[in-house]
Amino acid sequence: MLRETRRIWGLSVALVAVAFLATACSSSPTSTPTKKAVTIGFALKPLNNPYFATMNQGATYEAKKLGDHLTVVTASSLSDITGQANRLSALISHGYDCYIANPDNATNLVQPLTQAMAQHRPIVNVDLPISQSAAKAAGVKIDTYIGTNNIQAGKVAATELAKLIPPESQVAMIGGLASDPTSQARLKGFTEGAAGKLDIVQTVAGNWVRATALSDAAAILQARPALRGFFVANGDMALGVQRAIDAAGKQGKVDVIAIIGDTAVLKEVESGTMAAVVEQFPYTIGAMGVQACTAAAEGKKLPANVATPVQVVTKGNAAQALASFPKPFEAYSDPFTSLLAK
Repeated sequence: MLRETRRIWGLSVALVAVAFLATACSSSPTSTPTKKAVTIGFALKPLNNPYFATMNQGATYEAKKLGDHLTVVTASSLSDITGQANRLSALISHGYDCYIANPDNATNLVQPLTQAMAQHRPIVNVDLPISQSAAKAAGVKIDTYIGTNNIQAGKVAATELAKLIPPESQVAMIGGLASDPTSQARLKGFTEGAAGKLDIVQTVAGNWVRATALSDAAAILQARPALRGFFVANGDMALGVQRAIDAAGKQGKVDVIAIIGDTAVLKEVESGTMAAVVEQFPYTIGAMGVQACTAAAEGKKLPANVATPVQVVTKGNAAQALASFPKPFEAYSDPFTSLLAK
């Protein structure tokens, strides 16, 4: 009986010791608290456009990496200004910690964002800038803008094309939608960069459609036999322009340089068929948008304007660009990484 009592007493002491150790470990000051998931609402342009699909890919990956909850609503087309605004309004009604806006035009998301202001939530504007005057008039404060400097990208394209063809050569520009601020900025930048170097003889709107750009380029080539180059406002249209050059038997005689290309465009550059592409990185824009929301939700002060990288792809580095796609293949600055590390 005495032996049994001692055995039970010893077992009780051991259990108490285990319980004490467990309690001590759970209350240790060295334990790491679980990060609160940030809820993010993202109004995006249509996903049937590869550029915005890649932006969504970057945002989705970054949200998963940071442990955030991302909800995305999209426009049905690049002209779906009312539909996109209505979807953002519905999204904001559910209440998120932060909102990312990639508007169809400079003003269509201003009104729904007044609801975000009423919730005292940070607003991150990506890619296409929201009109500052319209936002101010509506009482909307944009905490940060993240996107490519399209004017600078156009200037870089002009510099690259001027390296490939003789001075004062005739070139044509094929833009996107005539009213699109992104297209306008790229054309403006190329025009400024080409001044005194190249002779821009014609500009047309390809409406962001490959078949339209092909048809436009074919007509230009026929009307202007002395033409030596094309500047094209995006890579998908540039593929159409290159096909027109091939069909006219002018491959190697007329060079194409574009802004922003997918893997198909990069492969054309790698093979030497297309001269070059000034690469932008929608993947990085999407990822930075999520980083900005996470930092803002943690009470960090965001930089007012963040320029995402612009990198030139030629035959010499196209393999490197392809291996890294859709991410940048050269080092670049990301201020949000350091904010989140603090």
